[in-house]
Amino acid sequence: MYALAKNEPRVAARFLEQALLVNLGVHLVAVVATPLLLAPGLPGGGSASDAERISYLAAHPWLWRLGWLPWQAAALMNVLTSLALWRTSWVPRLPAIAALWSTLLAVAPDQAGQILWTTRGLDLAAEAEHSGEPASYRMLEDQAYQAVVVWGGALYLGMALSWTWCFSAAGTWTKGLTVLSLLTWGLLAIGSIGLLMPAGWQPTPAVVGVSTAGGFALLLFWLAQVAEQVLRRARPDEKHGRMAPWRHPGRGLAARALEVLANSRLLRAYCEWLPPLAFLSDITDVLYVNYLIEADRLRPFVPAGLELQRLGPTGRYALFTHLTFRHGHFGPRLLGPLRRFLPSPVHSNWRIYVVDPHTGLCGVYFVTNAIASTPYALAARLLSEGMPMHLFQSAQVHVGDDRSCRVRLDPGQGSAPDLEAVLRPGDPALPGLPWNECFASYAALLAYCVSQHRAFSVQPWYGRITRQEITLHIPLDCCEPLVGEVHSHVAAAYVGEAAPLCFRVGQATLCFEREEHDQRMHEDVTLRLGVAQACLTSPPARRTVRLTDLGLS
Repeated sequence: MYALAKNEPRVAARFLEQALLVNLGVHLVAVVATPLLLAPGLPGGGSASDAERISYLAAHPWLWRLGWLPWQAAALMNVLTSLALWRTSWVPRLPAIAALWSTLLAVAPDQAGQILWTTRGLDLAAEAEHSGEPASYRMLEDQAYQAVVVWGGALYLGMALSWTWCFSAAGTWTKGLTVLSLLTWGLLAIGSIGLLMPAGWQPTPAVVGVSTAGGFALLLFWLAQVAEQVLRRARPDEKHGRMAPWRHPGRGLAARALEVLANSRLLRAYCEWLPPLAFLSDITDVLYVNYLIEADRLRPFVPAGLELQRLGPTGRYALFTHLTFRHGHFGPRLLGPLRRFLPSPVHSNWRIYVVDPHTGLCGVYFVTNAIASTPYALAARLLSEGMPMHLFQSAQVHVGDDRSCRVRLDPGQGSAPDLEAVLRPGDPALPGLPWNECFASYAALLAYCVSQHRAFSVQPWYGRITRQEITLHIPLDCCEPLVGEVHSHVAAAYVGEAAPLCFRVGQATLCFEREEHDQRMHEDVTLRLGVAQACLTSPPARRTVRLTDLGLS
């Protein structure tokens, strides 16, 4: 598999990526349309005789045209994919040129045959149905079949081999793709090159039909695997945030299948085409656990393109927070009263406080999130750019009559964070140094921590910052201070031995309003990302965030 160099900018080959995504979709439609619309009129297809094929074309000319339409779109996408390979800088030139020329050579007889079959072929089929003389149609059918299936198929096989050369030479490849390529191209060769052999050596129509159907089914899988590797080239795994690997808390075949879905760059890329919906939840028992630690400890977790909000007179400190709550019928706002039928799982957000230096907007960056519901975890993972969502094996939040709180977040064997906390009402005051160096009062801390209406994530492959705008109205006088014991292995990796400061919010309404993209169009993306990544290894420039800068007092 392709591995990025340490300081190589992760810039997406957008033309190639989008061409592969559309190509896969178009071929899927074409493969589905073939048995439904084309097979009754194809030699060796669903019809048993010449008369039945002719009758089908004469009776359903528009179904015949419609059946070939996705294959014509597939031919166009093959050309665009080969052109994208030629335009992509990291694809070696020689295989890219071979792919482009072999595609153009294959498209010529293929499309000529399809046009002939859907124009003159339909006319001759109608005449043959009326006159009962099929000879003229049979002659044209043989001509079109040779152009589309035999010569077009054989030349498309050359295109496929050139594509294989391109992707393997570029490093966007796996051993599994090697095996898959041998099977796919071998099956497709039977129904194309096999028909160019002497009559005694040619496969039977039944063998051609089965091998072609199997080959096209594997072709869909091949395109999906290649697209996944191309997307992963610009979106490698990371230790935290959006690209951190997702592990199911259980084991078994179903858990492994869910992991494949959750970690798929291909599915995420398709989900990017969907418009984001506003989501609403009446959350309860929101437990904030805050740590004030050395800013330099948190800085490595801030992605390039964002800056850490530093606190204190010299910018020495920064805040880390994880908050856990129970949803109240979490779902799309457009469902209205129907939302009450949706579940209310426990959810936990783990975040640091950042600023976008380009726009000056402040918000949070989630290093991880988790929820106690598989459907919600997968949906958020695939649909939400700002939520690096994982899955709890179990999660409990309990508040007693005396307002004492117990929280237990169990990741099982998965990638969700862990937490055990036993808390009780405490004194509403800052605990001392270094808290009172960074905040003038306990109310100032609450204003800084609670008044957050924006979450950031970074898509360096597109050269943009994604921000999620959130509405969360929490009166500060509703925050109840808590004290007690908090234990978390994941939190310790971020905050070390820092002591927590905790409080609880009884209930609030959370609304995810919209997702926006701040594109850096006027900057050179490659240069900017290169500089940003280089800054990760250089001494940090101090940035002090004053409460007055954030509109707080």
